[in-house]
Amino acid sequence: MSEARPLRIVSIAHPAVSRAIGRRRYAPFAERPELDVHLVVPATWHEFGRVLTADPPDDPGVTVHVMPIRLPRAGPMGWYLHVYPGLRRLLRRLDPDVIHLWEEPWSLVALQASLLKRRAALVLEVDQNILKRLPPPFEAIRRHVLRHTAHLLSRSPDATDVCRARGYAGPVTMIGYGVDQEVFRPADAVAADPGDAPRPPALRLGYVGRLIAEKGLDDALDAMARTSTPVSLAIVGEGPHEPALRARIAALGLGDRVTLRGWASPAEVARVMHGLDALILLTRTTGAVREQFGRVVVEAQSCGVPVIGSTCGAIPDVVGDGGWIVPERDPDALAALLDTIAGDPQGRAARASASRRNVLTRFTYKAVAEALATSWLSAAGRTIPREKIDIVGSDRRSPLSRSDIGNHAPTR
Repeated sequence: MSEARPLRIVSIAHPAVSRAIGRRRYAPFAERPELDVHLVVPATWHEFGRVLTADPPDDPGVTVHVMPIRLPRAGPMGWYLHVYPGLRRLLRRLDPDVIHLWEEPWSLVALQASLLKRRAALVLEVDQNILKRLPPPFEAIRRHVLRHTAHLLSRSPDATDVCRARGYAGPVTMIGYGVDQEVFRPADAVAADPGDAPRPPALRLGYVGRLIAEKGLDDALDAMARTSTPVSLAIVGEGPHEPALRARIAALGLGDRVTLRGWASPAEVARVMHGLDALILLTRTTGAVREQFGRVVVEAQSCGVPVIGSTCGAIPDVVGDGGWIVPERDPDALAALLDTIAGDPQGRAARASASRRNVLTRFTYKAVAEALATSWLSAAGRTIPREKIDIVGSDRRSPLSRSDIGNHAPTR
């Protein structure tokens, strides 16, 4: 095949149902004429009690194909059972060089793509970082898909190890998540709202995400009750642990220092972050949960807000120098840290600057697009520019990770 012909890629990715979260990473391909990128997304997607409708297919850098799926809701396995009835017809028409799956290898859509790929090379993007034997038929599906995968895009070394343990022996490119810097930007880049109330004289913390026990919010509340510094906490999110959290807030007498609100738009989340001294992500490791990345970490850091994270999974690597790390399930250690940083505004400012640098050097959409392009070119046997070669390698320790089956990261 002539190298003058653009490399044609079909990327199948249910997270890209949303432009704000999963689709913007394809925009840099508008400046890559050697790549003809097509994106397949579900027309509707069910997630954590929400129904997401696909954004219109008018994105730069990629041709979007919005397609209906079958089995959109199938209990706790819902993320992994969907298939695209029209995929065979689309692949025959496009005849891609590469099929890229932003889906786990045990999913039915991964099996579907591996069976329909014909001459295309298969690139798999994975997040799962806990190794366990899956129930039938998912273990067999995973081994089959990995056996037919030409290149792996991995969110973390642990995710790579899981695939290696199940038979994958090929090349690996590490990949992170990009941040929408038009939305998540420092507060001084955003026009002030004259209706804003004065900032209270307290250390202000925030949390954004699912309200489940594994996220460690109980540890944060216990720490707040033990500090000598008045600390407030703004919680944005929903989940089954909300009633227990409200009861704990009342029992600890924190009702005037903790606020809870439901899911919010990215712009609203950024607005909340602008009022924080630090964001918290105190995930607890369990047999089924190990933080695989923590997208909210880089969103906060992009706003110039440092992060207090636990030692769980990928959190320390993602946070980098842009925050502080405390042991899991240790309210005393967290309380001591809160008292320390409350009295050290210069130290907080230094961590805030480091958090912004962390995003600009590691978690831009351009960096993500380069990782995608590297894997696609490698899988297709095309030449990789020398300056990109250092991205490839299974031994490179990377900041990245999501959790096990049934604990897939939300699109928000």
